[in-house]
Amino acid sequence: MANILPLNLSFQPVADSSASILILGSMPSVKSLEQQQYYAHPRNAFWPIMSVLFEMARELDYGKRCERLIFNHVAVWDVLKACQRQGSLDVNIDTNSMITNNFNLFLQQHPNIMKIVFNGAKAEQVFNRYVLPTLTKQQLAIVRLRLPSTSPAHASCSIEDKIVIWQQALTN
Repeated sequence: MANILPLNLSFQPVADSSASILILGSMPSVKSLEQQQYYAHPRNAFWPIMSVLFEMARELDYGKRCERLIFNHVAVWDVLKACQRQGSLDVNIDTNSMITNNFNLFLQQHPNIMKIVFNGAKAEQVFNRYVLPTLTKQQLAIVRLRLPSTSPAHASCSIEDKIVIWQQALTN
């Protein structure tokens, strides 16, 4: 009998209507799903990078960090609403199980989004293949940019280099 993987469900976005930048991952890691927090793996560079960019103390609790992103007009979400995956790596996502979030509706509800930033290649790849065809002409005009993944699996780029790249993308 085949091993059936559980269906992983993503989270609601961290966002309010003033958001101008949308950061998209692919799907939360096992650790993030366990803790019900975006980028919860202790070696993920997302929160250390955000703490530098938005001058927030690293020891802030998750809710306060999310509030700080919202204050700075940054939204966080994932391209996938649900999928089956063994472990946390994007390469293990079962393509046939992928269900994307409703970006058409999200972008209607967040009309100030001027830039979509992909946290890694898989988020961009899935978005381009499954989401782009569903968007309006106006939504297609939103700037899209892929950045180096903050995942600990993407170690070819140092955290110092990631900070510089992410800062340029989020502040220009």
